[in-house]
Amino acid sequence: MSAVPDDHEFALLLTHDVDRPYKTYQSLYYALRDRDPAQVGEFLYGENPFWTFDAVRELEEDLGVRSAFYFMDERTLTDLPVRRWFDPESWRLFCGRYSLTDQDIVALVRSLAAADWEVGLHGSYHSYRDRDRLEREKRRLDSILGEPVLGGRQHYLNLDEPATWRHQRAVGLRYDATPGTSSTFGFDGEYGIRRPFDDEFVVFPLTVMESALPDPGAEFDRAWAALKELLDEAAANDAVMTVLWHPRFFAESDFPGHTRLYRRLVETALDRGAWVGPPGRLYELLEWPSAASDARPSRRGVAGR
Repeated sequence: MSAVPDDHEFALLLTHDVDRPYKTYQSLYYALRDRDPAQVGEFLYGENPFWTFDAVRELEEDLGVRSAFYFMDERTLTDLPVRRWFDPESWRLFCGRYSLTDQDIVALVRSLAAADWEVGLHGSYHSYRDRDRLEREKRRLDSILGEPVLGGRQHYLNLDEPATWRHQRAVGLRYDATPGTSSTFGFDGEYGIRRPFDDEFVVFPLTVMESALPDPGAEFDRAWAALKELLDEAAANDAVMTVLWHPRFFAESDFPGHTRLYRRLVETALDRGAWVGPPGRLYELLEWPSAASDARPSRRGVAGR
């Protein structure tokens, strides 16, 4: 049973993990690494090039598509015991995070949903093996959104198969988009979706994360060649292709070439007859056995094309 909607060659699922929407300590790091004093200015004057949501929305609106934004309810560095503030691992995992209760984040979540972008859950670093934590995170995001989220992806692609999926299903999620890697890309012979429990719970494997590609700022043609090859493979196999583009990669000054590469990916997929949209919308279009169909949640859809 194909997961690709009728009259389409393949499906391209667009997702964005909202990890660090604020550029904080990174400015100092890049200033030292690149000997660029302008980065210090960003830090001192509170400039924030990583808040790219308006640019992403304008780009996708221009192309007539929608995507999914996955929001995280992660602890911040100051939530930890003081002794852990000096642990490099703590800085990597918790520094520069945001709170779901931040006024700007709440407004962003609601405005995205109101304009038919999908809002999903980006499970915190340890939640993939902690059902209670995952449930608290989902409940908080649901309360901000005003309706249950349908699915999401675990932070750092943390996954314990099938235990994580059991946790996700138990707390009310209907799909997971976690399986994949940040270091390589490709289908690995898997062109469809997974139904690990033969019910309404679905898994959308990750095909490519932007950081696994050649740097489009330095090697745009190589990066595009890799994506084009994936599109060719998707079209040849009626595949569901899932891509992850973190919002900060749309900051042109820090990540040159990534916006252009993303636009070309979506434009080419549309030109080739792909269905393009967020996973939640494709989930709602899937065919179901009668038993699973009775269990599916009824909710307002998000746009796909």
